Amino acid sequence: MKIKLPAYLKIVVILFGIVLIVMIMREAKVILAPILVSAFLAILASPFTVWQEKKGVPRAIASLVSLVVLIAFIFGILYFFYNQIIGFSRDLGAIEGRINELVESVNMFIAEHFDGFVPISTDNIRQTVFQQLYENIDALTKGIIATAGTLTIVFMLPVYIFLFLYFREFLAEFFRRAFSERHSLKVARVLYKVKFVVQNYIKGMFVVILILAVLNSIALVSLGIRHALLFAVFAALLNVIPFIGPFIGATLPIVFAILTKDSLWYPFGIFASFYVIQLMESNIFTPGIVGSKVSMNPLMTIITLFVGYFIWGIVGMILFIPGMAILKVIFDEIEGMEAYGFLLGKLGHEADNKMDKQEPRLLSEIKRRMNF
Repeated sequence: MKIKLPAYLKIVVILFGIVLIVMIMREAKVILAPILVSAFLAILASPFTVWQEKKGVPRAIASLVSLVVLIAFIFGILYFFYNQIIGFSRDLGAIEGRINELVESVNMFIAEHFDGFVPISTDNIRQTVFQQLYENIDALTKGIIATAGTLTIVFMLPVYIFLFLYFREFLAEFFRRAFSERHSLKVARVLYKVKFVVQNYIKGMFVVILILAVLNSIALVSLGIRHALLFAVFAALLNVIPFIGPFIGATLPIVFAILTKDSLWYPFGIFASFYVIQLMESNIFTPGIVGSKVSMNPLMTIITLFVGYFIWGIVGMILFIPGMAILKVIFDEIEGMEAYGFLLGKLGHEADNKMDKQEPRLLSEIKRRMNF
């Protein structure tokens, strides 16, 4: 006999469940975040692993080769930023001198127009900064310890990725067996679509980042901004954080141009260039390359960003976007939850998308065998 709860009790239960989930996710960040990152990277590398296995390579070796290729790619990106930052550090002395000049100019302007003005001193600024550091030494120490713990977890990522690649079909079979036989086809559909969404998102974002890096580099080099490649690639990578990332990516070269150039036309040129590039990204590149199935409407994207930052910080802002796209796929397949999938989706793209065009191939592949 089913017990029918009053509407207010249902709301209380739902709210209690949400609060409980948020608390668990915040406390389990150190465990869950690396596992999710590893799962996303393993899904990205799985086509290469499957291709090797079809060529007769044993699964363990194929998974290991995919892992090595993935690690080499990541280390290549880190090495690029390492070299660029070393070059940037050589200009820090000149930037400090420029800041002193700007402070002196501000002091002279205010002294001429205001009586009784106390000049701004760069020494006082330094003293204030160091005083804040000393006063917050405990918080900094805890932050360093937390960073060390994070670095320890990073060394576990290759292990997680390898295991996800090696046991991918085993895990897919577990999800299929976790539900009744009559839901097996629907579960297989969800698993395939989750794989499709994650691969489409990561590969699409990678292509968009490459395009943005090239366009940003052209804009900054044309304006004669030093370390253009560093600013361009960094701004392109920040695009994985919608709305906030592009703003930060444009702010850094603008501030650098203000400190190193003698005319305000340079920062204005950077702002105009990045604005046009961002318009192209949001209206042409991301919808055409990443696809509407991964995209969410702006309202839900902003809410997801804030929720992700509240729960897991910067990592949450990056992971929660594809995570919500996965939830949309799940909601679309569960009877009674379609409205929530519609809420997360983008207007005007419910039926016309890349995945729907592949529906016949999707069904035949699921019925044949699922290479997850």
